[in-house]
Amino acid sequence: MSGKIYNEIPMENASSENLPTKVGMWGKIKSFFLQEIKVELTPAQQQFQDDLNDFLHIELTWKDFHDFLFQDITFGKKKNKNN
Repeated sequence: MSGKIYNEIPMENASSENLPTKVGMWGKIKSFFLQEIKVELTPAQQQFQDDLNDFLHIELTWKDFHDFLFQDITFGKKKNKNN
């Protein structure tokens, strides 16, 4: 006999493909979250996404960050330095 032996009973073509499987809760959750999602954007939405992506991936240096934090801020009307 060329098949595998389980519990002293020879079985021909024993493989996991032929056996029924029970799908558990984790399998259902995993298959739900790992399903393929296809999103189609309009040209305006695509442009917005590209602009947002470019903004989020701007390279900042410590000098840029320091200059932003310590910039001059004025409240109310600007005063003339000549007066």
